[in-house]
Amino acid sequence: MRTVVVKRVDKGEPDTAEIRGLVRAAGHEVVAEVTQVRSADPAFELGAGKGAELARTVRDMDAEFVVFDNRLGPYQTYNLGQRLPAGVAVIDRFKLILDIFGQRANTRKAQLQVELAELRYELPRAEAKASLAKRDEHPGFMGLGEYDESRKRDIKARISRIQEELSTIEDREAKRRARQRDSGFDLVALAGYTNAGKSTLLRQLASELSVDQNEGLHPDLDPTAASSDRLFETLGTTTRRMLIDNRRVLLTDTVGFIADLPPWLIDSFNSTLEAVYRADLVLLVVDASEPTEVVREKLITSHDTLSARNQAPIVTVFNKVDLVDDAAIAEIEQAVAALTENPVCISAAEGIGIDHLEARIADALPDWHAERLVVPQHTETMPLISWLHDNARVSEVTYGGGSVLIEFEARPSVIDQARDKAASLYQTPGISG
Repeated sequence: MRTVVVKRVDKGEPDTAEIRGLVRAAGHEVVAEVTQVRSADPAFELGAGKGAELARTVRDMDAEFVVFDNRLGPYQTYNLGQRLPAGVAVIDRFKLILDIFGQRANTRKAQLQVELAELRYELPRAEAKASLAKRDEHPGFMGLGEYDESRKRDIKARISRIQEELSTIEDREAKRRARQRDSGFDLVALAGYTNAGKSTLLRQLASELSVDQNEGLHPDLDPTAASSDRLFETLGTTTRRMLIDNRRVLLTDTVGFIADLPPWLIDSFNSTLEAVYRADLVLLVVDASEPTEVVREKLITSHDTLSARNQAPIVTVFNKVDLVDDAAIAEIEQAVAALTENPVCISAAEGIGIDHLEARIADALPDWHAERLVVPQHTETMPLISWLHDNARVSEVTYGGGSVLIEFEARPSVIDQARDKAASLYQTPGISG
C-alpha cells in the first residue's frame, strides 16, 4: 500500500522515524510525509493550508493510505476523508498498531487481546455514531448507513466475553508459573521497547533447547525467537531455558513497548504483560544507540508502565553498545542516573558484556536458603537425591551410619517439598528412622 505519513506537533521538530517504522511493519510503502507544527485543529487535526497540501501530496503520489502519527477522533477521520481523493483510507497510529498486531496474532491469547483492543478502539466511535444517529443529525455517518444503537451494546457484550476468556487463560498461566517455581525454576522476563534487541538477547542468553510443550507448559509458548528489524516481531511470549550460577531459569520475551500507547491499549495486552509483572526479575532492555533524550523518555515510560503492577526487581540493560562510543554511553548513563542504578552495557548481537549481565542476573535473583536433610540410606533415597540435583544446588552428600546427610541451597518452596519427600521416606515400608 502506497502510504503518506502525517505528523503534527504543538512545538519542536516532528520526528517521523517511529511512525515510518510502524508503517513498514504493517507492510505499507512510505511514499511521502507531511508535517506541521501548530496546535491541533478540532475538525481536521491539521490546519486548512496543511490539509490542502496533504490532499495534493496524496494525489501526486497516487497514495492509497494516509497514516497520522496523532490520535484521530471519529469526526476528524470523517472530515479528512472528505478532503482527500475518493478511496483513500485515513487511519491513526493506534489503528495502525492494531492492524500490525492482527497480522502477528498467531495464538488464541494474542488473537483475543488484539480483538479486545480493536473493540476498545471502536467503542467511542460507535458511541459517537449512535449519538448522532439518535439525534438524526447525520444519518449514514461516515457512509456506513443508519447506525443502530445495538452495535454499541454488541461491542460491550463482546468485550465482556473476551475479558472472561482472557481471565481464564491468566488463571491457567498463573498456576503454570506456580508449578514452575515449585519445580525450582526462577522466572526472568525481558521488557523494553520494540526493536531494543530483546529477542536477540534471548537467543544469546538462553539454551537453544526451547521449552517443550509436552512438559505441561502453556501451549502458546513459541519454541523459537526471531531476531529482525521488524517492529512487533514478538507479539506473544517466547520462553527458553537458561542456567545461571547452577540455577534453572525460564527466560521470557514479550511484546515490545511503544511510545504514547493509551491505557486502554496497554490494558488489552495485560495478559501477555503478566509474564513481566509476575517474574522474579525483569531485564529492561534499552537501545543505547538512540539519542540520549530518546533513551531517557523511553526509560521513564517503561518504568511508568511497569511500576503500577510489577513485583520484581528491574535490571536495566543498555544494548547495542557496539554502535556507539564510550563518550555517548557515559552521557546516557549520566542523563538517566536518577532513573536506573548501575545499568549493564552489552551488545546482544556481538556477545559483548554477556558474562557481566549473567553475573548481575545471578545477584538479583531471589535468595536461596541453605538446608540440611538427614534421610535413611536406602535405594528409595536415591530418587530424592536425584531430584535435589535437578531442583537445587547440592553442595555435599555424605553417607554413613545407615543415613545420608544432604546439604543444599534452594528456593523456599523447593526446601518445603524436599522436607515432605524426606518425611515420606520414613513412612515407606521397610525403612526405619
